[in-house]
Amino acid sequence: MSADKPAFAPVSVPVSVRAAGPADYAEWAELFRRYREFYALVPDESVIERVWGWIIDETAEVHAFVAAVDGKLVGLAHYRRFARPSTGSIGIFLDDLYTSPSSRGAGVGRELLRELSVLAAVEGRSVVRWITAEDNTRARRLYDSAATQTKWVTYDLAPGSL
Repeated sequence: MSADKPAFAPVSVPVSVRAAGPADYAEWAELFRRYREFYALVPDESVIERVWGWIIDETAEVHAFVAAVDGKLVGLAHYRRFARPSTGSIGIFLDDLYTSPSSRGAGVGRELLRELSVLAAVEGRSVVRWITAEDNTRARRLYDSAATQTKWVTYDLAPGSL
């Protein structure tokens, strides 16, 4: 976070953030379905099950935090560590961040970002990085208040296309 960015603001409701565990599957799966729906991804229960398998497998690359309000899951963050050869360091990549519509604006997303920031600091990681859709204006207001937008442009190369 740059010096011109405000510190993490307090949340408007008590939010608890923790690592996802086996008992979270049903609520996490519903949040993940709605995340995929938001990005107009084709519904596919095998994707839900595969990603959950990664999350609960301690040796897998993908991990998850979940956010709860009054004991109900209202947000998720999927993340993984990644090597940064140009700096000789390891960062944390945030793949997915989602807050249920009824909890948006209450600080849930900010608390998930805060937990990732704390994790990165504790582990001595160099950065927490993510991408988002250009038209995701509501999320971008949070991101702009918490992090620095980079100059990098993202490309996707289809396997076997060249």
